[in-house]
Parts: sequence; C-alpha cells; structure tokens
Amino acid sequence: MGEWHLNYETVEPYPLTEDCKRLVMEPGDYRVTKMVFGKQDGKPDKTVIVYNPQLILRGIPLEAYGYVVNGKPALEWIMERYAVTTDKASGIKNEPNAWSDDPRYIVDLIKRIVRVSLESVRIVAGLPALQEAK
Repeated sequence: MGEWHLNYETVEPYPLTEDCKRLVMEPGDYRVTKMVFGKQDGKPDKTVIVYNPQLILRGIPLEAYGYVVNGKPALEWIMERYAVTTDKASGIKNEPNAWSDDPRYIVDLIKRIVRVSLESVRIVAGLPALQEAK
C-alpha cells in the first residue's frame, strides 16, 4: 500500500468522466474556487463533483470514500483543502490554483486520489482479520 501513497502523484488517474461546458477547455477553465458534490433528488450525490461552473467530474465509485484520513474520506479532504479561502485574522489567502503551473493539476489529483483510495480499500479488505491478544 505504501507504493500507492508514496507515488500518488504519478499513479494512473482513475478514468472519471469530465463533463465540460466548453468544447475546448482553456487553462483558466480549470481554476477551482470551491468544489461541491452534485445533487440528486435534493441530496448530495457523491458520485459527482462539481469542480467549477465549466467542469463536472462524474463516475466516482462510492467505494473510494471508504479510505479515510483523519476521520474524513481522502477525497473529501482534498475537496476541502483545495478551495480558495482567506484567513480572517491574517488576511492570508489560500490559493490552490497557484500551487502548480499545470492548470489540470487539481483535476488530475482528484482522479489519482480516487485511484489510490480504491486501491487502499481493496488492499485493506484483503488483509486477514486482526488477532488480538487476550
């Protein structure tokens, strides 16, 4: 499992469907402000991430949410952390779009986190039951 986690930035991205509002996406079309889940019947649809007004990611397997980091699914952690925010006290702006010169970095990171999460869940499910000492 360590290979998946250490090399998460180079693993093959999971093939999510990119529902683009434009025929040809420009670099600015990949800017993120705050990602949210899609909606179905008024409830969050975790198989869909509304990345921004130009891009929706679809086809996220619900099993990917089984990999949890610090009490939260890794994918939700990424959605929360990769949002533009400004700290009220200091005025410091968190601008994830500036963290890479690759405009697709965050989109591809999400796809890679889905892959790593699925593989982690698969590996953990295959482990033998823990034999606790009495």
